[in-house]
Amino acid sequence: MRCCLNPDCSNPQNPDDNQYCESCNTPLIPLLRGRYRVIKVLSDEGGFGRTYLAEDVDKLNEWCVVKQFAPKIQETSALKKAIELFKEEAKQLQKLGEHPQIPTLLAYFEQDNYLFLVQQFIDGHNLLQELQQGITYNEAKILDLLLDLLPILQFIHDRGVIHRDIKPQNIIRRQSDGRLVLIDFGSSKQLTATVQTQIGTTIGSHGYTPMEQMQDGEAYPASDLFSLGTTCFHLLTGIRPSKLWMQHGYSWVSAWRQHFSNSGYVGGSLSGHLSQVLDNLLEIDIQQRYQSVDEVIKDLTNQPLLPPTPATLLTVSSTTERLFRKNRLLVYVAILLLGFGGVWYLQSRSQIITNRTQENTPAPSTLKGHASDVNSVAFAPDGITLASGSDDRTIKLWNLATVKQIRTLTGHSRWVWAIAFSPDGKTLASGSADKTIKLWNIATGKEIRTLVGHSQGIASVTFSPDGKTLASGSLDKKIKLWNLATGTEIRTLEGHSQAVAAISFSPDGKTLASGSWDKKIKLWNLATGKEIRTLEGHSGLVLAVAFSPDGINLASGSKDKTIKLWNLVTGEAIRTLKGHTDKVNSVAYLPKSGDNKNQNTILISGSNDNTVKLWNLETGKEIRTLKRDSGYIYSVAVSADGKTIASGGSADNIIKIWRMP
Repeated sequence: MRCCLNPDCSNPQNPDDNQYCESCNTPLIPLLRGRYRVIKVLSDEGGFGRTYLAEDVDKLNEWCVVKQFAPKIQETSALKKAIELFKEEAKQLQKLGEHPQIPTLLAYFEQDNYLFLVQQFIDGHNLLQELQQGITYNEAKILDLLLDLLPILQFIHDRGVIHRDIKPQNIIRRQSDGRLVLIDFGSSKQLTATVQTQIGTTIGSHGYTPMEQMQDGEAYPASDLFSLGTTCFHLLTGIRPSKLWMQHGYSWVSAWRQHFSNSGYVGGSLSGHLSQVLDNLLEIDIQQRYQSVDEVIKDLTNQPLLPPTPATLLTVSSTTERLFRKNRLLVYVAILLLGFGGVWYLQSRSQIITNRTQENTPAPSTLKGHASDVNSVAFAPDGITLASGSDDRTIKLWNLATVKQIRTLTGHSRWVWAIAFSPDGKTLASGSADKTIKLWNIATGKEIRTLVGHSQGIASVTFSPDGKTLASGSLDKKIKLWNLATGTEIRTLEGHSQAVAAISFSPDGKTLASGSWDKKIKLWNLATGKEIRTLEGHSGLVLAVAFSPDGINLASGSKDKTIKLWNLVTGEAIRTLKGHTDKVNSVAYLPKSGDNKNQNTILISGSNDNTVKLWNLETGKEIRTLKRDSGYIYSVAVSADGKTIASGGSADNIIKIWRMP
């Protein structure tokens, strides 16, 4: 069947051989933008267009979702706001689609005077559909939901985005694994912006939207948490908050317990613990409400440990099992569920514990001090000083001999994504989402200069082996080379079609490798600025690259969960290392020096699966896994003597240090 793309067509389905719509006589488009075959209408967007199910013929007819923007309004300010929101949705999906529980943006374009947005299709049912199908929610399911959704909210809030329209319709349970996916970012906005409420521009859904957002057009992380609380209420009771809002205004929120009691909830009374959490989520006054996801998680997990329970228990849900394996919070969930009178069986726990404490794995030490995710870690040449860059906009210097913080470097206005020490250890470079690179004097902690030239955030920085040149890779798809003596740009390397996520100098300083979201690795001749060759083989974004100490091979880490080793002479992949269960964010070679010169070549990798792995590159086998308790691992680094490993990530904003035997 062909689907008519006239948003006013009352009967858009047509036979495949039709050239014109039988209902409205509009010419039918066989393939939108030459690749998307629109199959059927999924929904009308309230006078702003339609959402369609489509097939991507370039991807073996893989399903996708096409959103069409076709507003039926003439009022200028409302139309302008609608256009802004549609474009904003595309921008947010492009930025946030890296999260496995947020749809990926596939395309955004204009055709035949309409705007179109193409995004990943999520196969599953939204939570409102679950309620309509007769699925009931008890306290255990709500806890499961909160622990699946809260990390997604933390991810978007940490990146300066507020969803602004959380409700059951915008949460889909993915059929393949049962995980929850947050959709519809058309109403999301930057934290730093404020929408001035006008007629027709209020964003959100009545009943789910907090007062500050509905009346003043202002939204904060706490606003999304209010909407999450009303969603939990709806799922527990089956009562639509929109209905209560129409009847009682915001007074229904203060009396939510009364409405809950009158709902006929089949799970018995709520525990005092969850009731208190809902109280704090549903505060009308934003100042009295939870201010961050961290506060909710803290209250959910700060239950006292209960006495051991005899192992005559039932099977835990598959969703709970998956969460336990991926997130330390589920340990507390098991405790909470037992405390609420449920009887649960935590399968194969002894095996999980065994996997976490592998033989000969050293116990790590911990560095605490950052207020948000640690995106990058780097060792100084002395092996004693460590630097870390964070979403809290700061860089911290640490003394590993004393395990103490030396000082904090401040100056960036947004998240610090990348850091690197100069070969002499006297200078530190930092790249930020604020589009700048800063050079710091390590001895004084003072800023030397700021390098400006990229049009988007800086994802990677690295010094040349002679310390005279700095290279930077950016979301603007470009690589820049900088003269450190003068602070001027030497040249720009262009060739990638997506963001440049990682760069690395060869040991002789003559070649630069770059890894990109376009799934490619490029090698550059630094004397001429010309591309030498492109390495292709990853099926996902390339997020990390590193030259081997002898400069003969290159290692790359990818969103496809693999590490590839490349022969730089032939351009062929020598070996693919498989073992991580999520994207590989960072790779580093263990240096051969001192008493380990004769050892096999070892590679270290950090992944979103919460692990740091060590690999024997001669055999391609995993040597050891250094487990973290929870959180993504964004960066790994190795000291010059190869005896210390550091990792930074999202778990409690800490850095882990392993002293290798």
